[in-house]
Amino acid sequence: MSLFRKKSVEHMIAASAQNAGLKKALGALDLTFLGVGAIIGTGIFVLTGTGAVQAGPALMVSFLIAAIACGFAALAYAEFASTIPVAGSIYTYSYATLGELAAWIIGWDLMLEYGLATSAVSVGWSGYLQSLLSGFGVSLPVVLTAAPGALPGHETWFNLPAFLVMMAITALLSLGVRESARINNIMVGIKVIVVLLVIGVGVFHVTPANWHPFMPNGWNGVFGAAAVMFFAFIGFDSVSSAAEEVKDPKRDLPIGIIASLGVCAVLYVAVAAVVTGIVPSAQFANISHPVSYALQVAGQKWVAGFIDLGAVLGMLTVILVMAYGQTRVIFAMSRDGLLPAKLSKVHPKFATPFFTTWLVGIFFGLIGALVPLNVLAELINIGTLAAFSMVSIAVLVLRKTHPELPRAFRCPGVPVVPVLAVASCLFLMVNLQAVTWVAFVVWLLIGMVIYFGYSRRHSKLAK
Repeated sequence: MSLFRKKSVEHMIAASAQNAGLKKALGALDLTFLGVGAIIGTGIFVLTGTGAVQAGPALMVSFLIAAIACGFAALAYAEFASTIPVAGSIYTYSYATLGELAAWIIGWDLMLEYGLATSAVSVGWSGYLQSLLSGFGVSLPVVLTAAPGALPGHETWFNLPAFLVMMAITALLSLGVRESARINNIMVGIKVIVVLLVIGVGVFHVTPANWHPFMPNGWNGVFGAAAVMFFAFIGFDSVSSAAEEVKDPKRDLPIGIIASLGVCAVLYVAVAAVVTGIVPSAQFANISHPVSYALQVAGQKWVAGFIDLGAVLGMLTVILVMAYGQTRVIFAMSRDGLLPAKLSKVHPKFATPFFTTWLVGIFFGLIGALVPLNVLAELINIGTLAAFSMVSIAVLVLRKTHPELPRAFRCPGVPVVPVLAVASCLFLMVNLQAVTWVAFVVWLLIGMVIYFGYSRRHSKLAK
């Protein structure tokens, strides 16, 4: 039964309120920008082309399906974040409702999700930066532009830009959350303006005939694209990781989670409609910068240049927020004794988990430099879908075990909405490739070895 021991919800809330280590510096607008900063990135700027080839103009529907699946989970996240405003996101919620083993599994899963997300986005950022530099006649040695085997017909050793951007973001995060949030807000503002520019200019170059046939590959293509496009919405969940650094978490966390997802869903569907209306969807095959490519085809090269610049800046915010979320999950797991104590040590000057930030930054920076993007994207999706399923189940459990607990925000339509969230996530997981499932299972098995070899014996709850 020790595998299912649970932390007291009341104790967790009290301990969080007394915690003086992390600085409370974020408001509702910061959280919304944090969410938008995490969501708008590689998913829309890079993977839109892949989705368009698979789903055709029905990519709009694929985005809606992915948004609805995320929306159900977002409502569950909002209830938990406002009720238990503690660092660690779904890891912490699972510890209070499903027990220690489930919490470890989901925490280990989140480490994979957030870490590989930073790696994947750093690779996408590298591609757009190289595209931008080529416009000025600047090019890097080919061997330093991509991971080994990422460019067929070319010898590549190391993706240097991807590694360097990870080091820059890691340095920023290690200096403090307030400073990181200010820079994030500025870059998110630029990124949203760029996306609105794509929609505002591109809509005048749409040819409705390009939307026919609407579903060239049928519903299988739409659902397959939705499973991949789900990656484009990952990030809103990282808002809940900031719980202990929010001024008024009961009010601000639900606003940040739901608002960021809603804004991005509307922008994504609009961008998908515009780019597939300008360029026949089949032409996006092997295009690594589909959004700017669409504007180039429309003859708006000056806008395409702004899009490249916006993508370079925009992806920086995704790396920043995902890396931030990962360090806070590791911080929470270490504080509970499931990981070594050094990982939850807070820097006396910067009030950040300094050592943890640099450790994961270097590790996943190397993965981004050495592993191709297409391998990373699906691994992130399956980890996130599993996490979203877990938080939806946990809401149902908490309603049963703690019905009297004060809830600043209540997930509507319980139990229907959480059940729909689980069903949606499982459906999208089924549409992922078999090799993705194999890699996911291997990662979980490694996690089990660490849990039974170290974490179970060092757990503070056990002591």
